[in-house]
Amino acid sequence: MSRETLIDLIYLISATTFLVALKGLGSPKHARRGNMVAASGMLLAVVATFFKYVDGHPLHHVLLILLGIFIGAIVAVPVARFVKMTAMPQLVAIFNGVGGGAAALVSITEFVHIKSTHPATYVTLEVLLGVLIGTVSFSGSAIAFAKLQELMTGRPVTYPGQQIINGVVGAAALVLIVTILVNGSTPLLWILLALAFVLGIAFVLPIGGADVPVLISLLNAFTGLAVAASGFTLGSNLLIVAGTLVGASGILLTRLMSAAMGRSLSNVLFSAFGSNITASGATDREDGRSVRSGTPEDIAVLLSYASRVVIIPGYGLAVAQGQHVLRELAEELEAKGIEVFYAIHPVAGRMPGHMNVLLAEANVPYEQLKEMDEANSELQTADVALVVGANDTVNPAALEDKTSPIYGMPIIRADLAENIIFLKRSMRPGFAGIENELLYNPKTLLVFGDAKDTLTKVVASVKAL
Repeated sequence: MSRETLIDLIYLISATTFLVALKGLGSPKHARRGNMVAASGMLLAVVATFFKYVDGHPLHHVLLILLGIFIGAIVAVPVARFVKMTAMPQLVAIFNGVGGGAAALVSITEFVHIKSTHPATYVTLEVLLGVLIGTVSFSGSAIAFAKLQELMTGRPVTYPGQQIINGVVGAAALVLIVTILVNGSTPLLWILLALAFVLGIAFVLPIGGADVPVLISLLNAFTGLAVAASGFTLGSNLLIVAGTLVGASGILLTRLMSAAMGRSLSNVLFSAFGSNITASGATDREDGRSVRSGTPEDIAVLLSYASRVVIIPGYGLAVAQGQHVLRELAEELEAKGIEVFYAIHPVAGRMPGHMNVLLAEANVPYEQLKEMDEANSELQTADVALVVGANDTVNPAALEDKTSPIYGMPIIRADLAENIIFLKRSMRPGFAGIENELLYNPKTLLVFGDAKDTLTKVVASVKAL
């Protein structure tokens, strides 16, 4: 067997591990294993690449490549190892942006390399698409990171004529691609790079609030497509397969996330959802209704005398880092013979699967996690719905108020439970910026404060009963 055949065989094995990994990532129970399988496959492919001949010659600049890998590992391993769960979405965003930027750099380098060889038109087109998509992913992910890290406002940034300007910039980028295909101008490539950078920023600025999970998924798809374009440019079947898998899965996940919110993708991307805060933040309303507040001791009594409890987590749980205490509370209730399960909304948190990852970190049994539709079918039989840091994903306005920006979004039907306990820092609205009618439901008992602190007091009270 020749060297090239063996390397191609190794690449095929690596590509197979990516498929197996995607299957594993489809379930919280097997997600860790799937991640390790994909990482092992990529490591195998990287090692094999060092023995690959390019144009009949061994790999050049091996020491520089090893230095780059070493520097990358020094940065990435500690960051990924010690990042807080609340910062995981922005970590995913910035790592995704780095991938898109790398793909764009590969395409730029290849354009300079092949310019004098007068390549076929489709080869140049692959390179230019890699520049465009990779740069949009890079700059867009950088803005998403800044929003999530609160280096800038997380709410949509809008101005008059924004979509028209974005359309003009996008059209100008496409015109530049056609022009470069005709004359092969390097200066025009740099203009295309600049326009793509601006387009990525302009694309992300008007997106905010509850749409952030969809945005991250879409940007991930962009990076995958840029990597696939780089694969065509470099003649690497492995990069084509890997990039296509990431792009296709990202697009599919984006569509699923949009459907979970009851909105079209175009509405998510262009409606500037969450730009206005309409909730007053007051506990009393002009119509005379007010919230019914309680204490951790009240919660403990209500939970201890229930037979079935459903826990509905949200981003507030991640902010408070209260997942471990929540698991402890569930175990105390189970010790009393109370059935406990978790209702997981697909867009809860700030990235796809955020709540699943958060609860997995606390070793919550996978069997207790129920997706939205399954959980909703069982909420009528629940004695207590414990809402911890969630807001928009349980807001009845999505079902009842046709004027609401979240109308039509499927929600966790916490209102169907016999009693509702709401743990919340304040009366401030969630990402959507609208008031939650569930807070004023006569069945709702609201407890203000940090979720972790409140849950710790609840656990102590449950133990004392």
